[in-house]
Amino acid sequence: MWGRKRKPAASAATAATISALTQAMHQARVEAAERTSVVVDLRDAEVARLELLNEALDPLFAEIPSEIELFDRGISRGDTPRLWLDSVAHVAMGRDKRVYRFLHDTRVGRRVLAESHEIADIVGAVTDYVARRLVERQRALDEDPEFVTRMAQSEAIRFLRRRRWRAIGLVALGFLLGLVGFFAVVLVLASKT
Repeated sequence: MWGRKRKPAASAATAATISALTQAMHQARVEAAERTSVVVDLRDAEVARLELLNEALDPLFAEIPSEIELFDRGISRGDTPRLWLDSVAHVAMGRDKRVYRFLHDTRVGRRVLAESHEIADIVGAVTDYVARRLVERQRALDEDPEFVTRMAQSEAIRFLRRRRWRAIGLVALGFLLGLVGFFAVVLVLASKT
């Protein structure tokens, strides 16, 4: 009466089953945590390899004059870590996480400019890419040296003309809407009388 009641044998069997399930769930959680930590470790390793490449590129980018703002180098640490060189070119790690892939985004898709296990090979490919971009910039400026000043003035004139025509169009639209509203009110009042 005052003591504890004994559990039937069936309860002991279900407790053993539950504990086996609990143990299996615990083991599954441990394995999932290990996989997650492996993924995080792989991502950290990718970022570390990209940082090594970034440091190897420092002398190259130190040679570029400061007034040339073609390049914006930095590492993005998203799902796929990348070392961005400019808005269209970046270095990412390959599927095996040991191969550097130098990629260029174009209008028709992404092109692989270089792929290698060695940092020196990628530095050479990036050097060629930077040189090509600087030559393209220089040619564009040599063809028309006053391009920047002329375009700025013509863009300003075009903007003012467009703004003026928009203002005239809005005034005309307001006038037409006012006339339509006036005639609607006149028709409603005329129909009531």
